[in-house]
Amino acid sequence: MPDPIFDDPRLAAIYDLFDGPRGDLDNYLHIARELRARTVLDVGCGTGSFALRLASLKVVVTGVDPAAASLNVARAKPGASQVTWLHADATTLPPMRIELAVMTGNVAQVFLTDAAWHDALTGLRHALVLGGHLVFETRNLEHRAWEKWASDPMIESIDIDGVGLVTQRRVVTDVALPFVSFRHTYTFPDGTEIPSDSTLRFRDPDEIAASLDAARFTLVERRDAPDRPGAEHVYIAQRDSAS
Repeated sequence: MPDPIFDDPRLAAIYDLFDGPRGDLDNYLHIARELRARTVLDVGCGTGSFALRLASLKVVVTGVDPAAASLNVARAKPGASQVTWLHADATTLPPMRIELAVMTGNVAQVFLTDAAWHDALTGLRHALVLGGHLVFETRNLEHRAWEKWASDPMIESIDIDGVGLVTQRRVVTDVALPFVSFRHTYTFPDGTEIPSDSTLRFRDPDEIAASLDAARFTLVERRDAPDRPGAEHVYIAQRDSAS
């Protein structure tokens, strides 16, 4: 079930404002060009930021997300008609033939169990054409991002047109590696507070490589994320078997 930050209509409507500039997406656009992908599946597309940027480049894009509220925001954006939007997840995809599947941001870390991660990889493998690629990122376990999160509650207030001043606070609620849990709380002008609890799983490179192999992907390359060097790893894997 999606976290409220993505599936509560009041939170989904303001998500982009608090998420800020998505400089990380430039790298994914570069990789899509590098791989010459003409058809792309944006997994966990959220409010559609990456899918819409791809579509503006005349790429055939499908955005999939289990959070209906986020998809409603995406569908209302300029250019949304150029994207196929699916209310689904990586395990419930319809038949498709995609050259590139991507998971930006924290998407690859929301699969908490080995079984859920394997099922997601298997679903994406079935969606890819022979020779197609899967690209995703994970936070570097050794960077210990949760320590910075715990020391910085990231209190931010934004005066939003038609809504008023909304304040966001983030706190780390539990660290039980490989799992890190945190809570975003949003306070609205009418006094309403909406919390959203999230948990991410931090896998090390050996775990990632083994999981890709188990799902019958070939790991092509692991790169440093150019926007967050040392903090993020970007993985490029390939479906190279017809079975």
